[in-house]
Amino acid sequence: MEFLKTCVLRRKACTTVCFWRRQTIRKPSVRNISTSSPRSTVMPAWVIDKYGKNEVLRFTQNMMMPVIHYPNEIIIKVHAASVNPIDVNMRSGYGAAALNMKRDPLHIKTKGEEFPLTLGRDVSGVVMECGLDVRYFKPGDEVWAAVPPWKQGTLSEFVVVSGNEVSHKPKSLTHTQAASLPYVALTAWSAINKVGGLNDKNCTGKRVLILGASGGVGTFAIQVVKAWDAHVTAVCSQDASELVRKLGADDIIDYKSGNTEQQLKSLKPFDFILDNVGGSTESWALNLLKKWSGATYVTLVTPFLLNMDRLGIADGMLQTGVTVGSKTLKHFWQGVHYRWAFFMASGPDLDDIATLVDAGKTPQEKDWALHRWCERTGIPRSAV
Repeated sequence: MEFLKTCVLRRKACTTVCFWRRQTIRKPSVRNISTSSPRSTVMPAWVIDKYGKNEVLRFTQNMMMPVIHYPNEIIIKVHAASVNPIDVNMRSGYGAAALNMKRDPLHIKTKGEEFPLTLGRDVSGVVMECGLDVRYFKPGDEVWAAVPPWKQGTLSEFVVVSGNEVSHKPKSLTHTQAASLPYVALTAWSAINKVGGLNDKNCTGKRVLILGASGGVGTFAIQVVKAWDAHVTAVCSQDASELVRKLGADDIIDYKSGNTEQQLKSLKPFDFILDNVGGSTESWALNLLKKWSGATYVTLVTPFLLNMDRLGIADGMLQTGVTVGSKTLKHFWQGVHYRWAFFMASGPDLDDIATLVDAGKTPQEKDWALHRWCERTGIPRSAV
């Protein structure tokens, strides 16, 4: 009798669980991709078959269409994509050792298995298909994303990404405008927020210095920290001063007009420095920080990938660890924090960025996106 009672209880519990799952789990969407042919398994794309200069770029109509291999993946129909410096560098083979290790950690594949390789990191488009575990997106959603460099890129008709790398596109931007943002925006966000520790609650009144302020990362960083009420000093050339001032920079230093270090030393010390320049800048920039106050220097110019290309995976990682460790310890004893930052693909962070864009917290965002698009395509703004 006790055994029958237990079986009944278990059956009721199973029924309850099954009912709960039916209420919360959406049925998987049917694969319905719009192509020129209903049976098409290929798509157009820009690819490379080896590393080199521009001549290695090849346009093909026969690139295999991406498929969902994992339940958290999404296939996006590409409406717009853009080119970043990382794409140009990857075309030449930059970072190939580290990226191939990420693609194939066990070294099962033979050398050159990454080809044909599609470049392009940024994408804005429409969701075509979702994996079984995807909960926040459905076919037809307008989305944007930045695809990690070890994955096939976005210069193609379709691209597959992980659900945690995707975000709903800002409603205030077109696909073309939105495609100019994700990679540089997430790189800036990584440096400022993830590594630098700044956010909307602790940034008010902080003095922020941005070196290389007129590039993609620099211009986005200006807008974010200004949205968080920081005081921004931007270092750029004179011809970019109007742009960075419109984006919110309080002070502008023209690095061509004299000794940049001396000009910056005449200002009050800074709480945070974002360095997009590197090189000799690092030798003096940290002296501009407030000592023993938690001030942080973050650089995006690191030898991480170059070390692995030059020395191999093991020796390159060892050299990288020694370099960053010694510099961090050295500057810690001098009263400041030294950090390296990298691009980090993140859908949740893109959600926050989209909120800032649509809320008007970055008032020049739309114009800036257009500026970046014109800069990349070479088309004058007057012609748009």
